[in-house]
Formats: sequence, C-alpha cells, structure tokens
Amino acid sequence: ICHFHHQSTVQSHNRQQPIKMPPQLVNDSSDFDKLMEALTILNKLRSLDDILESVGLANLPTAQKYGILFGICTFCCTLTAVMALLIFGGTFKRIVEQSESNEPTVMDPINARLNRPLIMEDLLEKRDADLNLQSKLQNLKPPKKKDDYRAREYELNYIDAYRTCQDQPGGAILSGLPEARYEAYARSYASCGFDTTLSYRRSYARMYEAMACRNHKTEGKYSRLFEERPEDIVGKLVRLEPLDVVRHKDALHEVTCGEAESHGDSRAFDANEVWGFWNHGPFKNSDELATSPVFSKSETSAAFCIVQIDTEKVIGAILLSNDDPQNLKVQLEPPIVKPTTQGSAEQIEACFLVLDKLFALGYRRVQLSLDSQDAVGKKLPGRLGFTLEGMLLKDMIVKDANRDSLVYALLNSDWNKGARAALFKNLHGAKMQKLDARNIAKEEEKDEQKRVIKIQRGADAETKDEDNKKNK
Repeated sequence: ICHFHHQSTVQSHNRQQPIKMPPQLVNDSSDFDKLMEALTILNKLRSLDDILESVGLANLPTAQKYGILFGICTFCCTLTAVMALLIFGGTFKRIVEQSESNEPTVMDPINARLNRPLIMEDLLEKRDADLNLQSKLQNLKPPKKKDDYRAREYELNYIDAYRTCQDQPGGAILSGLPEARYEAYARSYASCGFDTTLSYRRSYARMYEAMACRNHKTEGKYSRLFEERPEDIVGKLVRLEPLDVVRHKDALHEVTCGEAESHGDSRAFDANEVWGFWNHGPFKNSDELATSPVFSKSETSAAFCIVQIDTEKVIGAILLSNDDPQNLKVQLEPPIVKPTTQGSAEQIEACFLVLDKLFALGYRRVQLSLDSQDAVGKKLPGRLGFTLEGMLLKDMIVKDANRDSLVYALLNSDWNKGARAALFKNLHGAKMQKLDARNIAKEEEKDEQKRVIKIQRGADAETKDEDNKKNK
C-alpha cells in the first residue's frame, strides 16, 4: 500500500511540472536562422556510417548497408535519366507549345480521319491494273507481237536480267552450256511481269536458276517446260499450273475421290476428309467435278493445279476468291489436297508461291476463312504466318447446315517484316534464306546508287544548260 501511494504521488507531481521546450523552439529567432541551425547536422555527416546513424540504421550488417546505398544510387540515376528524356526529348517543350497554342491535344474524329497518312503512290497505282486475278497471278508468256508495248517491256526486262546474271551468276557454269544460267535467270525474271516488285523478280529468278541449272538433265527439263508452259509458277517442290478442265479434271478427281490411286502406294480414304467443309463435293466422277465451282472462272477468282516437280503428279489445287483490287485485298481458300498431303512441304510451298506473288503485285491483305470445326485446316494459318482476327457466327450455310467461320489474315507488313523470311527458311534452309536476303540487299544498293547517279547527272546537265545560257 505504501509503494502504491508513493507511485501515485510521483505521477501527480510529474503532471504538475511544466513541459520544457527545446531552447531552439522557444527563442524568437527567424525562420532562416532556424533552417540554418537545422542544417548544421550536415556538417557532422562525414561518412556512410554517420548517415546511417542519423537515420537509425547504424547497427545493420555491412551487406545490407551497401545494398541500401546501391538502391539510393539506382533511384538517383533513374530519376536523372527520366528527367533527361523529358527535357531533351522535347516533352516539356511540347507541353509549353500546346498550352500557348490552345489547340486540343486529341483530335476530334473528323479531323483525325482527314489527317490520316496517305497510301504510297506505288500501291495506289496497283489498283488500276487492267487484268483479272488469274492473269495477274500466272507468269507472263513471251509476247508474240513485236510492236506491242508489253513485248518491249518483256525484252528490256530479259536483257537487263541477262546482263545481271552475266556479272554475277548464281553458281558454276554448266560444261557445254555457257549461257544456260543467264537464259534461265533472264526468262524467269521477265516472266514475273511488269507489275511485280524488283525484289520478287530477283528472288524468284535466283531460285529458278538454281533449280534449273543443277545439272544438264534439269536444265533440259526446265527449258522444255518453259517452252511448253511459260505461264506456270515454278517452285522447289511443286509448280502451279493454271487450272484447266481438260488437262486437270481426271487427275484432280483421282486425288480427291478417296479411292486408292491407280499408280502409287496411297491408300483409300474418306472423300469427306477433303470435301466435308466445302459447299460442294464429293464428286462421283471427273465430269461432275468439271461442272463444279472448282473449275468456274470469274474476274475475281483464280485457280491453280499443284503439280509435284519430281514425279509430275497432280496432288491438289489452290483457289483464290473475292478479289478486291480497289482495296488491294483477296481471299485465299484452303488448298484442296488429300489427307496425307495436309501440312506437307508441298502444300506449304504452293501457298508460299501464291502469297509471294500477291504481295509482289501490291496486295495489302490476304484473308483466309475456315470452318470453326475444321480441326485439321486450322493448323494451316499458323504455319503460313496468318493471324486469327475473330469468329463470324452463322456466317454461311454449307450443305444445309450452319457454319461459324474463323477469319485469319496476313498483311503485307507482316509478310515483309518476317513471315516471308520464315517460310523461305523452312522451305529452302537457313543458308539459302541468308543468301536470298543478301542478294536482294546488294541489288537494292545498286539501284540506289544508280538513282543517285541519275539525279546527279540531271543536276549537272541543268547546271551546264544554265551556264551556256549565261555565256550566250
């Protein structure tokens, strides 16, 4: 009891004592003096330990002390970098300019539409092509009329390509055929047409030259093939022949009817594996196939038969539809091939040859539409570099049943930035892909040099004319 009484007395005594303020807070010094007095502590901070002690971290392990120091340094460097980017990048300057101009930072929809970047002129010119899709895609035959402007263009392209290959052939010269490489390169380059890009012609011509001039046998085969069918698009494994009823109906029916082929070791299969997701087929005979939409022709469609180069066997067909030259877009249909050819290198190359020609002609978008239940077909877009854009519900009625369509697309920007190189590498190997890219880069560099020289010569000629006028 006495102890409790003593504690209570002490506590009441403490409550009665006035609180003593620190002398620096009691005096009547100015704010500046108070600030200077508070900053005197900085004179005592002479080391990292003094800094840590001032903030109560002096007892930390050495590793943690240096970790805190590193974090502080990182923060200061990051803050400095951000401020430098804002200042030297012009962000602050733009903010000041916008505040002074009183213009809105975000355009309204109408002005935003009016200020869209315009399409390049060379692409806009592609819309004025006077040929249908089939004629644009297939290779150009050597014109027979010498007075035709196309004949003159073909001749100029042939001569230019011939000289280019003379300066830099793609391989060793065949014995006894010193001009075989030059002719192979020149005829394939000229047959690409006048509306395709230079890079496409050079790449196609180099590959054609390499395949045609492997040996004397292949040179004779490709030369004979060009004389008979100059319009075919030739690849490494397959060539694309413009689909013709008389030439292809029997072979295409034999491949897709499901029966075991009369020649070869292929087994029978269900024809619905080929035609199940099409609005037509299977067909009882080749005549019924010949009257189907597969062989129908129109201005907005194109069709090619896929032929193996080594065996000369028809393995399927590839179709295009819904050509829209004004908007430079077209639709690629899934190739018509038997189940064992699905996903093969032949199928991929057939698609590659068509896509490469389309983008070389200036097309900006190639669309691929598939049935949402086509599990096998849905693997193809990924192999070709297409992007899934969405699903169209109740898009079509196929064989009296509903079809929901998956829409895929491949853009010219995607093709040029990596899709083409990836497909080319898969088909021809990394070495050929690097060689192809290097050849195209060298030719483009030469083109740029020629352009600069031409401009310089034009400027020199103008200067010379002006000097002559002054002298007169």
